[in-house]
Amino acid sequence: MRTFYSHYRQREDMRDVCIVGGGVSGLAASIFTARAGLDTLVIDGGESILARNASLENYPGFPDGVDARRYLHLVREQARNAGATFELGRVTRAEPVDETDLEDGFVLETDGGEPLEARRVIAASWSDSEYLVPLDVGRLKRGSKHFVDVDQGGRTAVDGVYAAGRLAKEPHQAIVAAGHGSKVGLAVVHDSDANFYHDWVAPEGYFTDRNREVPPGCKEIDDKERRARDEQARKTMLEAFAEPFDDRPTMHPSVTDDT
Repeated sequence: MRTFYSHYRQREDMRDVCIVGGGVSGLAASIFTARAGLDTLVIDGGESILARNASLENYPGFPDGVDARRYLHLVREQARNAGATFELGRVTRAEPVDETDLEDGFVLETDGGEPLEARRVIAASWSDSEYLVPLDVGRLKRGSKHFVDVDQGGRTAVDGVYAAGRLAKEPHQAIVAAGHGSKVGLAVVHDSDANFYHDWVAPEGYFTDRNREVPPGCKEIDDKERRARDEQARKTMLEAFAEPFDDRPTMHPSVTDDT
């Protein structure tokens, strides 16, 4: 029997991937799925917990640390450049389009718009996972929090539903969240029909000079293109770090502002 939401399929575009959570793990996953050509939507609740960090000190590549909000801004820009799209809102419920066939995808209700549909869902919404209750993905309670039980690729007990980052019991560190989100994004790519082999931009001749075809997901670029990309990358980063980032750290909700 089809659910109440089946009729939305006639008026809503079915996304390949819907990622719930616009923090580090969700953004990292979106970069990989979007670069693989999967139609990727990130539903962003409005604040990553990392935005509460005064200075991100242990992320490789930043010898003197980096403003956490600036870092998040750059990762979001990278996700958009990869092809991911964003919608601001909070997911309140997730369920199958067809309870008898999970390959038909999932419907996500939000608190501010029409239901959304996706063939695959990545939950990266620490610490909110109540919307997953109807799917029975295998939530585990630890103290006052719920985690989601996953395999090594972030797959839950429900085919097509994944969890990434802290929600998947990973350590509460930005670099770990980025790595796990990337790993889950790759699991989604490999579980999909994407013609994708390896996300690799190689110098001209890397494959072809060995009489090999360039694999799906790879690209060869000549030295002119390499220099152009390097110039654009340096320009982007110089502009990003030219001035102090205005956004201030946010506080934990339990901390009241008496000023």
